[in-house]
Amino acid sequence: MEKKLVIIPTYNEIENIAKIIEAVFTIDGDYQILVIDDGSPDGTAGVVKALQQVHPERLHLIERSGKLGLGTAYVTGFKWALERDYGFIFEMDADFSHNPSDLPRLLSACTEGGADLSIGSRYCDGINVVNWPMGRIMMSYCASIYVRTVLGIRVFDSTAGFVCYRRKVLETIDLDAVRMKGYGFQIELKYTALKLGFKLKEVSVIFVNRKEGTSKMSGGIFGEAFWGVLALRFRKLRPAR
Repeated sequence: MEKKLVIIPTYNEIENIAKIIEAVFTIDGDYQILVIDDGSPDGTAGVVKALQQVHPERLHLIERSGKLGLGTAYVTGFKWALERDYGFIFEMDADFSHNPSDLPRLLSACTEGGADLSIGSRYCDGINVVNWPMGRIMMSYCASIYVRTVLGIRVFDSTAGFVCYRRKVLETIDLDAVRMKGYGFQIELKYTALKLGFKLKEVSVIFVNRKEGTSKMSGGIFGEAFWGVLALRFRKLRPAR
């Protein structure tokens, strides 16, 4: 059986991190977790270190010195996973906006559904978002329409951060060439994978706004994604050598 790794980037997630780790570990399938903490001043990494004593084979931690961006956190995690022979690598938030019980559904879309990467999609079957302000729902939904229009890809939730990759996808993408660091990173990875010939499948999920902690969304992150999509349209994408 191929090994499975769930990558969870964190910054000030002390209210959620222990609960999300235990929730993942209750799911059948021997999922492992890699937390990538960007120097959280609230002690998030300390909680993870304590739990590593309980789950020494399944829980891993990379500590970084500051807020270096969501995209760079995932690239760091992807490289770590590829060096250790994981067959399936997942992206997931720490705040329970992504339900850990949906992990097997994303995995099944790849193992049984023939996808190379699957995403937990908020918009492929209507709008499945709970407790978000209407303005943020519209911004997110319209962003996906913008991406489909500019890049010409049929993905209803291109900014989704709940993703399962087959190992070969991340081996083929030139991770050192990834440019966007915020939520635009999610668009860049999906678009690159599709342009390189990989099959993407959307799995309908219910996205629930965080109950604890603070959102990391900002205007700068949105601006990077807007202009980055235009730049992506004219980039020549090549696989890793």
